[in-house]
Amino acid sequence: MPVPSSITTASHKDLDLTLVAGEWPEDVTGEFVVSAPETRPGLPYALFGPGRICRLSLRPGTHGAAADRFAWRSRVVDSPSARLFEAAPEQFVAGPTGYNSPFGVPNQANTAPLPWGDRLFTTWDVGRPVEVDPRSLGFLGEVGHRDSWGEQTLDMGGVLPFFLSSAHPVVDPDRDALWTVKLGLDLASGAQMLHVVYWPGDGTEVKVWPVEGGAVFGGSHTITQTANFLLLADSGNFKTDMGEMAGEPRTVTVDDDAAAYILRKEAILATPPGTPLTPTVTRIAPTAGHFYGRWNDDDGISVIFEHMDRMDLGYRIQSGDLDANGKPVDPDLVGFYNTAMAPSTCSEVVFDPDNGASKVEAVLRDDWTWNLQLSAMDWSSEALRAPTLHHIAYQGFRPGAVSKRAVDNYGDRLDPLPTEDTPGMLVSVHRGSLDVSSRYEYSDTTDHITSPAFAPRDPAAASSQGDPARSSYAGSSPGGHDGYVILPVLSDSGMRVDLFDASRVGDGPVATLATPNAECVPVVLHSAWMPSTDGPAKDRERVSFADELAGHVETLPDELAALARGVAEELQESAG
Repeated sequence: MPVPSSITTASHKDLDLTLVAGEWPEDVTGEFVVSAPETRPGLPYALFGPGRICRLSLRPGTHGAAADRFAWRSRVVDSPSARLFEAAPEQFVAGPTGYNSPFGVPNQANTAPLPWGDRLFTTWDVGRPVEVDPRSLGFLGEVGHRDSWGEQTLDMGGVLPFFLSSAHPVVDPDRDALWTVKLGLDLASGAQMLHVVYWPGDGTEVKVWPVEGGAVFGGSHTITQTANFLLLADSGNFKTDMGEMAGEPRTVTVDDDAAAYILRKEAILATPPGTPLTPTVTRIAPTAGHFYGRWNDDDGISVIFEHMDRMDLGYRIQSGDLDANGKPVDPDLVGFYNTAMAPSTCSEVVFDPDNGASKVEAVLRDDWTWNLQLSAMDWSSEALRAPTLHHIAYQGFRPGAVSKRAVDNYGDRLDPLPTEDTPGMLVSVHRGSLDVSSRYEYSDTTDHITSPAFAPRDPAAASSQGDPARSSYAGSSPGGHDGYVILPVLSDSGMRVDLFDASRVGDGPVATLATPNAECVPVVLHSAWMPSTDGPAKDRERVSFADELAGHVETLPDELAALARGVAEELQESAG
């Protein structure tokens, strides 16, 4: 069973990792942060569980660890949603799209960490971004008062608003602001209608604009930006099946391509909020879950796409399923997502922002590029302007995590699938050409490689060179080649963290950390790197849950209204 059973059966816990191989470099610093869902029995989609934020300190002897140990710390994202869930779990009912309750739909904030200077946010596709303290990992606030977001995606009642959004907002370094989206639901067509959301980083108000004709059908998991433009797209890999919602078997499949929308930032900000924006429309193929723009756009909008070829997340593993080889699935994987049914494509594409015309500059797709999981890149401002290496984790083909139901529904849209598991890979590619620079193979197919992150080489020393324009996230030579790639590996034999020299990942890990007693860690999702912070989070004007109750808490039964008010009081007290 190459997909570890422990990804759904293990529990999150604090751990002090030990160095078990190699030497830990002196010039790797900062914090490696990871988002994860708690796995809950009875929840149809394991990825929809309550959010966790995990942090691995990259220097030993910090955050309570012994001098020769590395602190892995895990905390519940202690939001109003989480506190209400803890206070009244019997009120939360599992359904096809997660939990619902009289309080509303919880914001699980379980998918991706988003560092922003010395601040840290965590996100998912069904809620507002949530800010946490990067040291204590405690809850600080959600982005934007619910009223400033406008109409909910679907008004489910209660005190927890329901907003479909993006798991990957972007921080605009020129404006020190956040761009994301809100999706409105058109029940007649099943389309989700795009709205641009802008938050200046302080205060309780966001600005919102509808996008004229901006329809997506599989979510808007990622948005990306350049210096002057936003590119929004239909992720396409999680389409709603109305028959399934009504209790019927799932039959919907993902499309071969998807719509994308280009908007000029200055035109957005010059438009009164609420006024429709007219985008330039284009298309991408295959569908893509994650994509990242090059900052400079003088010669067009250049984007690297990590496509999701026949990766249909709507087909979760169900009890009684047969796998791609016709064998019964591992019962412990029920609720896990259906893995890829074709090798993954990576491409570099340049768009003309005036007419949407696109030119494919480079493509990487081979018989080993199965299950493009996630990637690592240098997120410094300098590297966004001149990226060099992009690091991709491929998990390999996993027949035991492919449902025969999905294979049958796709029929002749699939090529013949391998019958055996194939190795996972960590691969570095050159930006622009996508030529492989270096590749490391995980020959043990029971290793479940997860989300890598890039850590620049000694950014503190680089910033001391005296250049006031140098960002705190930049090492001495930005781009993605000068630093380290951090890669957690999950296994039923215990979790470990491999550290690679980013310039030569094919040489294998330069150092490996492992749990002290072979403890396992459940499924984790996106990761990121950020510099260490010295003190508590700065005092800022943030949204108060208490301020969002008026006009909504009164609709609850008295007992539940009292619980909501109690949570609001607790949060105010903890905020000081």
